[in-house]
Amino acid sequence: MLPDVAGDDEVWIPLVDEPIGSIVAQVQEEHPEIGQLLSSPQQLLAFRTFAYIRVGILLGRLLVEHDVEETAGATWAEQLASNPQHHKAVVAEVLAVAREVGESDGGDDPLGPSDEERARFSDFAKRRLAADT
Repeated sequence: MLPDVAGDDEVWIPLVDEPIGSIVAQVQEEHPEIGQLLSSPQQLLAFRTFAYIRVGILLGRLLVEHDVEETAGATWAEQLASNPQHHKAVVAEVLAVAREVGESDGGDDPLGPSDEERARFSDFAKRRLAADT
């Protein structure tokens, strides 16, 4: 059985966030224009989600292409991201994600089904329940 980590933010967040989250956060600090591209909490969440994924993929590809020495002070991801050439690629990826998310208008859409969709489902459920009895 899996432990319930949904309610324990102190445990859950670091498992999801490190070390890629720290790298993305560092790029955000270096480039304040990222915050200006993201206008809603939904866009910020989308930005972080996609930035983590795309930076993780980039660093994974770089790990295959470049040898990394094992050191006690930094993870392989941090070592790769600290290389000036690789850091430029990480920054470019994070900025691309910020621009793409900032240009999208998906953050204003309401979450969940519309009233029309709710009515259609309600009608379907009533017909289905009536047929089953």
